[in-house]
Amino acid sequence: MSARSKIHITAIPALNDNYIWAIHDETHAAVVDPGEAEPVMAFLKARSLQLKVILCTHRHQDHVGGIAQLREVYNVPVYGRRHPKNPHITDDLKEGDHLDLARPNIYLDIAFDIIDVPGHLEDHIAFFAPGLVFCGDILFGAGCGRNFEGTPAQLHHSLQRLASLPDTTLVYCAHEYTAANLRFAETCEPGNSAIQQRISDTRQLRATDQPSVPFTIALEKTTNPFLRCTRPEIIHTLKQRAPQDTNELDISELGVFTALRQWKNHF
Repeated sequence: MSARSKIHITAIPALNDNYIWAIHDETHAAVVDPGEAEPVMAFLKARSLQLKVILCTHRHQDHVGGIAQLREVYNVPVYGRRHPKNPHITDDLKEGDHLDLARPNIYLDIAFDIIDVPGHLEDHIAFFAPGLVFCGDILFGAGCGRNFEGTPAQLHHSLQRLASLPDTTLVYCAHEYTAANLRFAETCEPGNSAIQQRISDTRQLRATDQPSVPFTIALEKTTNPFLRCTRPEIIHTLKQRAPQDTNELDISELGVFTALRQWKNHF
């Protein structure tokens, strides 16, 4: 390409509540976490785009389920963390790697730094470029992923790493969970006016079938209970849930995080 083209990021709805993210200009495209192939192929055909690469944050089926079919048609590389249970990865990535998609044969004017973010699954990574991050199932709108592998401490640390990105960073997560997560956030911190405002804003977006994603790191810091574990009202709410255990409640930041994640599992 003789001149660099503007990059667009478009949500491709898939499965029940997944978003496959398309990174594209007017000619070429990458997709992030294609849980199924058909919506991706329809998107590419409608816009006359050439698929050049697949990015994978982790190995869950709703993130990799469409990769084999897409590769049968397009024969493109798949970048992600290699794992014995993820046969789809052709190019291994790890913490500190730099992935430049402007390279020959891909031609997309965007480059990513790779961040290890275990705690949902051990092979989970995030793709960070200035101003945006693709974080799979680690950080959701007003919530976070379940702790399937590793420890709560690992998941908490991964969330803190994402929270340390610039406040204006746009977060592209993989699920439309914001409205449900906000119901939990409101229960945890009913006096938080920012949560009430986000509930209203999210309701308006979803009423017109618009995604609640992306959102900013700054918004998460004001409305996501998993990033607000030192807030007095959240600690008070946890104590009120089990007053007989008040003396046993670990009110350290990690203790509160762990209690919130356990509560959310059954909310």
